[in-house]
Amino acid sequence: MAIKGACLCGQVTITLESEHNDQVACHCNDCKQTSGSAFSTNVLAPQKDVKIEGSFKVYDSKGASGNTVSRIFCSNCGSAISHKSVAFGEAQAIQTGNFTHFSKIPFAAELFVKDRWEGLGPIPGAAGQFQIMPDH
Repeated sequence: MAIKGACLCGQVTITLESEHNDQVACHCNDCKQTSGSAFSTNVLAPQKDVKIEGSFKVYDSKGASGNTVSRIFCSNCGSAISHKSVAFGEAQAIQTGNFTHFSKIPFAAELFVKDRWEGLGPIPGAAGQFQIMPDH
């Protein structure tokens, strides 16, 4: 079953051909800045199962791991769409806020909890509480 999402203005659409039973919250400083919030919400999807269409741009930066992270965002409204890194292998992180589907999908883990904002507790049900990015 294909899962479809879009950026805020609708000019970029995202189709996932993979199933996802849970998602991850990331509290790293880069995810906070690109989401404009206290954390980002993501799934790791095989790149072969991801279709991103429309007018988007890519911004490369150095992640906490020292690896290059390529962030994909809408060139019109700026919505964060996805990010790729060698740390993900053949997968890429897809921001779940662009999909109504993920509003009912539980969280399995939280990453970079060392950078979680004070006053925010662990997400209920997110058993994985990782100080940094776990090794695969």
